[in-house]
Amino acid sequence: MSPLLTVTDLQVGFQDRGRVMRAVDGVSLSVDRGRTLGVVGESGCGKSVTSLAVMGLVPQPPGVIRGGKITFDGQNLLALSPREMRALRGGRIGMIFQEPMTSLNPVYTCGEQIAETMRAHGTTRPDAARKRAIELLDLVGLPSPAKRVDDYPHQLSGGQRQRVMIAIALANDPDLLIADEPTTALDVTIQAQILQLMKDLQNRTGMAIMLVTHDLGVVAETCDDVVVMYAGLVVERAPTDRLYADPQHPYTIGLMAAVPRISDKADRLETIDGTLPPPWAQIPGCRFAPRCPLASDKCRSTPPPMREIGPGHEVACWYAPIDERSPAP
Repeated sequence: MSPLLTVTDLQVGFQDRGRVMRAVDGVSLSVDRGRTLGVVGESGCGKSVTSLAVMGLVPQPPGVIRGGKITFDGQNLLALSPREMRALRGGRIGMIFQEPMTSLNPVYTCGEQIAETMRAHGTTRPDAARKRAIELLDLVGLPSPAKRVDDYPHQLSGGQRQRVMIAIALANDPDLLIADEPTTALDVTIQAQILQLMKDLQNRTGMAIMLVTHDLGVVAETCDDVVVMYAGLVVERAPTDRLYADPQHPYTIGLMAAVPRISDKADRLETIDGTLPPPWAQIPGCRFAPRCPLASDKCRSTPPPMREIGPGHEVACWYAPIDERSPAP
């Protein structure tokens, strides 16, 4: 079976004072039906821009799609008209945006905002839309849904607002749900509830999920496959269990090492030296080379290609497979 969503060599830039900054510079990934893909990387690596490009929400200008292809269920999304894209957005493709505190409209009730999504993709009567909104709020685990449907966002907690955001994204039974940092600013207990809710809904409906996050713990708990991004590029992709058991790109290894662990021997947190390069920087070789402990002259001069090193495991590194017991080349 072909993937539900395929992104091929996507390139997205933003114009700034006469120059185009590379936010996404050749990203390729795919999401299979009924599975969850985790897209991870530090802030500024292009995760959110990739998800916005899939939704057709990159503002143009200043944004510009410089190349690539986004295929959803056989359709090239980049070739669709704005009207055709609106028919998919919020319908067959739902999205949970970052920051539930600001993503909801403060002057409309939760029920009105859910109903608006349904009306945009059909002719749902007001009474039927309200009934469906209550059903969705109950589905996402919001207490007293018949009462909360008339509440305004400021009357809800952060976790409750996030549940409303999920209800809006699920209003039209999407085939693909894009979740951009769905647990940001929520406490650990609420995070676990939201992630479990998404997993339960996936098991119930069979939808695919593209989970954008910087939290490796979240990925380990919820994702079937993982894509690691750095400076607008995919540097490693693999099934989750394989990636966690045997990370191969030095950046992925650094991310794994930086996860806090309970250990009597740990006296300080591990870090990755340096910072993410600015999007306008011209780096001739591997973009991680300035921060990589294994970097050689070859790394600094020639970009490494993406290579398959195991079943479903691909990495863009000249020295993969990497044996961490060996000295740096």
